[in-house]
Amino acid sequence: MSQTAPRNMRLHIGLFGRRNVGKSSLLNAITRQDAAIVSATPGTTTDPVEKPMELLPLGPVLFIDTAGVDDAGALGEKRIAKTRQALDRTDLGVLVAAAGVWGEYEDALLAEFRSRGVPVVAVFNKCDLGRPGGALLERLATEKVACVPTTATSGDGIPDLRRALVAAAPADFLDARRIVGDLVGPGELVVLVVPIDKEAPKGRLILPQVQTIRDLLDADSFCLVVKERELKTALERLNRPPKLVVTDSQAFLKAAADTPPGVMLTSFSILFARFQGDLAELVRGARAIETLKRGDTVLVAEACTHHPIGEDIGRVKIPRWLTQYAGCTLEFATVQGRDFPVDLSPYALVVHCGNCMGNRREMLSRILRCRQAGVPITNYGLAIAYSLGIFERALAPFPAALAAYRDAAAR
Repeated sequence: MSQTAPRNMRLHIGLFGRRNVGKSSLLNAITRQDAAIVSATPGTTTDPVEKPMELLPLGPVLFIDTAGVDDAGALGEKRIAKTRQALDRTDLGVLVAAAGVWGEYEDALLAEFRSRGVPVVAVFNKCDLGRPGGALLERLATEKVACVPTTATSGDGIPDLRRALVAAAPADFLDARRIVGDLVGPGELVVLVVPIDKEAPKGRLILPQVQTIRDLLDADSFCLVVKERELKTALERLNRPPKLVVTDSQAFLKAAADTPPGVMLTSFSILFARFQGDLAELVRGARAIETLKRGDTVLVAEACTHHPIGEDIGRVKIPRWLTQYAGCTLEFATVQGRDFPVDLSPYALVVHCGNCMGNRREMLSRILRCRQAGVPITNYGLAIAYSLGIFERALAPFPAALAAYRDAAAR
């Protein structure tokens, strides 16, 4: 993949540590560019700085340089909050410490990475001014934390850091995840139903559709793209049925009516529930739709920050379908981008988008936070399929998720 690889396909590597330990200098040294402003003044980095690059053999990655976790004052608290947001989407952590300094901030960061299951590399920067103690290095070695001494300003240790990052990368990132290619075999046909409505970008397809097409090509599968009103005619012209029909969730009902019962049917959103999150957990969360009651508040979360117009799916269509299914008045709240409530207790259900603009780690972090708060979470496609009465059909391509749903329903 090139520098134009989508961010959700990149390994997110976050640099964390106290102020003035050289995080920005490290980022510049690794990328060989002045990606971040460097100054001797503590607190120079405010909002997280992102830099995409190629890091072979990993391929496309995204470095995130963050503000110091020891920032102070009212503004410092806001910077720390942004840093904690960056933790939610970090696949691989770089814990940066000044060579001779390790204390409660570093231990707290290390514990945070551990609790999230995020691999971490410890970097002792400014080694020209001091070295980490032997006892600390032994302790980190016992905890299986790779340690790299560097001096970012001179470039010393940077090649070792690159090697350590490659070695620590999550195995599931190196093992290519599939969107749909593993559900169909080489030479099999998949029909993609792509409505062209007011919110469709002029002259191009949206990211999930593009990525699905590419995934099918990589799997040596065939792909036919049609608008929803052309699906029935297209299927009638085929000399044998397709292996799978994938529709935009907004066209689920028409696609279900026009697709023969023997042909598997699902949506782009449900494919991305699996690709970007935990499909089984999101499937179980959809069952909470059954228990929604008058006055319950549903949180609709969007990973992107598009400008809503017309019949917006998150603000108009999903609230309408859920209200119709529940048969009572529900309340709805909406968040966008990286905003996600710290306190989830006011919500009876979270309905999340497919997260095509975020990365999988961020989605898994949100799912975990919902689980810890005891709040069910599902996603757009699953919520729509459930409220329209075609849930089991939409899960037919995913036997494990369908079994999890039936098991939860039986209990």
